Amino acid sequence: MMAASSHNPFPRSPNPSTRSYDSSSVSSATSPRPQIQLLSNLMGSSSRPNTAQAPQPIGIPPLPPVTQTGFQPYTPVTATSVMGRDSLPPTDSVASTPGLSSAQLSANVSAQKRAYRQRRKDPSCDACRERKVKCDATETTSCSECSSRNVKCQFTKETNRRMSSIKQVQDLEKQIERVRRDNSNLRRTLAERGEHMDVDAEGAEQLLQHPPDLNSEPRKRKRVTSLLQDPSRARAAFRDFSRGVLKPPAPYRQPQVAVVMFDRPRPPLPPKPTVDKLLHTYYGAAHIMMPILHWPTLQHQVEELYQNTNLQRVPISWHSMFFAVLAVGSLFSNDPYPDRTLQASEFLEASRSLTDPWNNDFDLDNVRASFLVSLALNELNLKSAAWNSLGSAVRSAQDLDLHLEVAGVRSRVEADMRRRVWWAIYILDRSLAMELGRPFMIDDADCDVALPEPFDDHFLHTEGPVHPPNVIPLTHFLHAIINIVRSFSAMRKAFSSPVVEPPRLATFDNHFIACQKMFPEACEANNASLIAPHMLMPLAYLLSARLYLHRQNLAPGCPWEARNDAIQQCKVTAIETANLIAQTNATLADTATALLVTHVFRSTLFLLFTGYYELASTCMRALKSIDVRRDVAIPCGRYLSFFLQILGGRRRDILSLYSRSTTPSYHPQATMPDSRAIQDALLKDEELLIYVSADMQASTEASWVWVGAEHEAPLAISTSTTGAGLAHPDNRTGLNSKEREDWGGWDSLIDLARNLASTTASPAPGYAPRAQTLPPIKMEPGANMSPSGTAEPGSSRNSPTTVAASGSRSTERISIANII
Repeated sequence: MMAASSHNPFPRSPNPSTRSYDSSSVSSATSPRPQIQLLSNLMGSSSRPNTAQAPQPIGIPPLPPVTQTGFQPYTPVTATSVMGRDSLPPTDSVASTPGLSSAQLSANVSAQKRAYRQRRKDPSCDACRERKVKCDATETTSCSECSSRNVKCQFTKETNRRMSSIKQVQDLEKQIERVRRDNSNLRRTLAERGEHMDVDAEGAEQLLQHPPDLNSEPRKRKRVTSLLQDPSRARAAFRDFSRGVLKPPAPYRQPQVAVVMFDRPRPPLPPKPTVDKLLHTYYGAAHIMMPILHWPTLQHQVEELYQNTNLQRVPISWHSMFFAVLAVGSLFSNDPYPDRTLQASEFLEASRSLTDPWNNDFDLDNVRASFLVSLALNELNLKSAAWNSLGSAVRSAQDLDLHLEVAGVRSRVEADMRRRVWWAIYILDRSLAMELGRPFMIDDADCDVALPEPFDDHFLHTEGPVHPPNVIPLTHFLHAIINIVRSFSAMRKAFSSPVVEPPRLATFDNHFIACQKMFPEACEANNASLIAPHMLMPLAYLLSARLYLHRQNLAPGCPWEARNDAIQQCKVTAIETANLIAQTNATLADTATALLVTHVFRSTLFLLFTGYYELASTCMRALKSIDVRRDVAIPCGRYLSFFLQILGGRRRDILSLYSRSTTPSYHPQATMPDSRAIQDALLKDEELLIYVSADMQASTEASWVWVGAEHEAPLAISTSTTGAGLAHPDNRTGLNSKEREDWGGWDSLIDLARNLASTTASPAPGYAPRAQTLPPIKMEPGANMSPSGTAEPGSSRNSPTTVAASGSRSTERISIANII
């Protein structure tokens, strides 16, 4: 009866459930089996001694709810019974069974009743539940009913969620791994053939869950093909009669008419020595990361510009781009403060004056100019203005189809410059969006432009890359940065979950480890070799990405284990940042970008928060060397001063609480509390967690400090009354002159950190600080510093070794007090 009930020749009753399940579990049971097997199963003569419980016999009603104490009485099945006819064998197969007495049938039914009651706590699979038969499935194996019928055993019904929560997850993980493995094999096969695989929307959604492979080309978009043998006549007619209706794609547009629609008085050119100096600083600070200009071509154009003084013959878009290049170069020059910023502001104003706000025909220099203006505004700490200018760069680039790999570009140099400009815009879009908590302006699914060619400008020619032997073909870090920021889309997808689970964190960590191997060996965490300071600029993209990833789990909605792990992972990144700063062989003042400054600032917060005061002092001395060279540095110092005061107050409160709870018979100095207990209490302080998250609170979705702020009165903030403009520091720093001075200066921060370190019973466990000397600090004349914040370069107050020695002496004193 057990076996025969699964081969009922009668039609199956409709499934009253609206939930989906594997229909093959019912439709495949159409071939009846011999009646002798039915009789042997009824008589208990099965050849399988340890077989699972038989399906539910005829007349056994469904199990009552778990709150009911006993079984309902036996009731025969009628034509109107709720049990489907699909679970009933033919009538004569039971009534005419020879050799089966009523006692045997009753005993068999009673035994199955007891077994049914004993195991009813286990749910049934979809097929057994539909057929109203017993199910003996476990967490790892399918039931015998589905196995005998060779159908899929699955659990999807509402009452089966106890079983499906484990089994379905395991099945889905296996299926995903199998699909991913097959997908990788297929991609590899197609790559060997020189073909590309089209991915549908569902597949693209799956690919967004993980960062792309290193140096992998974006997914190619479909292109239509013409059915005409020679569509040249149609092209000519279409190009002629479609004017004013539409624009051809950018590579197929006709050159612009000589009539100049926008022409302004050209600003005067700066002296040639000044231009050469600013181009040199631009190359060392911006070009090595984002080489959007073909440098030999730019040098040739500049020489022609100064040989031919007729500026009206120079394309106005190129002229605007040229002033934007000089503006970025000015920001990284070693001119004294504030001359450097004033000069950059003048160049930006000159670039803006040559920009047509109603331009309808863009070229590559228009896009470059908008991008460089956005880059300069970002370095000037004008984030919203940079975001707005970047939007103009994105839209004009898309108007030129820079986001697509087009075939109409005739010059190989121009084709690669188009790729470089687009990927530079992509990098700035991703990095600014992650820092500000804004949505991305560029969708990966819309782009299929190839990666730039791995050759420097000097080796890239019209006929192709040509470089001498035994020479490194690539010295810039554009490819490494691209591989880092391409993972931001998957990271933002992971951030949509309340908590980023450890498997996903491990996936991104592995990706970042692979990205770090693209840098020189001296940049690795366990390497103590000296590195050039300009290496920290591209590394800032990698280190800040790791901090963004793990900092996401600081949110209050995450369990404490995930929050604590996020703190520890951010601490590891901060320690690596401090070690890399200690390995630099020169000052960071000339090469530090705004991204590097903000990352060092975030790292300092986590080092102070977790008790690594000596490494935090290393980071603060690096920020001191930068000072007003980047406008965001002073606001970061003011925030660190506030955080140190709050942190010191919390430590004093905890120490006071411990001292009140100690036994009065002991001397207070003999009852010094355990430093690890104090540190654990600090890590669980919710207010400190808000402060250490810093710019994470700038995002409306990720922040939690602003909850309920809509019911509060607006905070009165003093604003500057001296006027607007790029040159005024109030606009770039967000602080007035008094606020830029009243925080005490960098040396006061280092002293505060030293005082906190002196009250720590022992250094943080599991780490021995490096005794390396930082490069000399170059102070800026005119910086807003208090008298206590001026220290001569090379003094003992700037050396990490001195701080380490002071910290060790305080540790010895506290250790002796503990022993006493």
